[in-house]
Amino acid sequence: MPSASQQPMAVIGAGSWGTALAIQLTRGGLPARLWGRDAAQMHAMHRVRRNERYLPDAAFPEGLEVAADLRAALDGVRDVLVVVPSHAFRATLELVGGHLSRDARVAWATKGFEISSGLLPHQVAREILGARPGAVVSGPTFAKEVGAGLPTAMTVASRDAAFANALALRLTGPNFRAYTQSDIMGVEVGGAVKNVIAIGSGIADGMGFGANTRVALITRGLAEMMRLGVRLGAARETFMGLAGLGDLVLTCTDDQSRNRRLGLALGRGRTMQEAQAGIQQVVEGVLASRAVCAVAEPLSVDMPICREIHRVMHEGKPVRDAVQELMGREMRSEKD
Repeated sequence: MPSASQQPMAVIGAGSWGTALAIQLTRGGLPARLWGRDAAQMHAMHRVRRNERYLPDAAFPEGLEVAADLRAALDGVRDVLVVVPSHAFRATLELVGGHLSRDARVAWATKGFEISSGLLPHQVAREILGARPGAVVSGPTFAKEVGAGLPTAMTVASRDAAFANALALRLTGPNFRAYTQSDIMGVEVGGAVKNVIAIGSGIADGMGFGANTRVALITRGLAEMMRLGVRLGAARETFMGLAGLGDLVLTCTDDQSRNRRLGLALGRGRTMQEAQAGIQQVVEGVLASRAVCAVAEPLSVDMPICREIHRVMHEGKPVRDAVQELMGREMRSEKD
């Protein structure tokens, strides 16, 4: 029987990011299985040995198996990585849970608060799967660059140090470095808030406001992220690392970010419907803006950028009015 480090790892979710992580997991010669809901897509990926829909330029390593059947994907597997959008996370865990072995460990690369409950992914995972080892994989990464093998660093956070170390070691390769830590709360809050701020950054750039505005949004967005995270029990220093500042800067400044591209379209005068149609993939920041505000308001956490983005996304507020609202706020100390 193979050792735990040599057993296949299952990646659940065959979008661009799930595919990229599955490729990375097998670059070191260890096996992995990739499963997605679309059976036709999985059969096509098995045939051509790449994900032509989401990551067409990244060929699959020899050790990557495409599994059309969920039960087969999880058979004999101890470690599972779930890579689905936040709105599908609970349903996916419910689907996976019935096939897990007693000692299975589950990680996820899902970002964002659950809309209906305000829970973060680690809290949803505990509800569904009980007290088993869990970890979140996060940080400044784009799927296309990971698929291409470009140098990348990210964070693996878990309260189970052995699981964090095992997963980080499995991900790490010549061009990929994974760092470990235990602050799941901080890492997940960073992953949720950064998508909302990135929409704001895109709006500002789309309106032609320039670099000064962009950096102001990033730094004040970081302050909002910290305020919420610390109020929820996260460590402040987490937000100065890869999963906080690093992911925020990446998402706010590079057009590979769907959130930033949505904002750019809105800033250039497109409607929400037009902006979303042009991207043709899930834009996490749209729902995240609603969830972040729903969590922050009862806690009296002031998040003016997120609040204005929410009003643009869900209340039809014109983007210029939102900008004027932010710029017209009462003067205050930068430390507040």
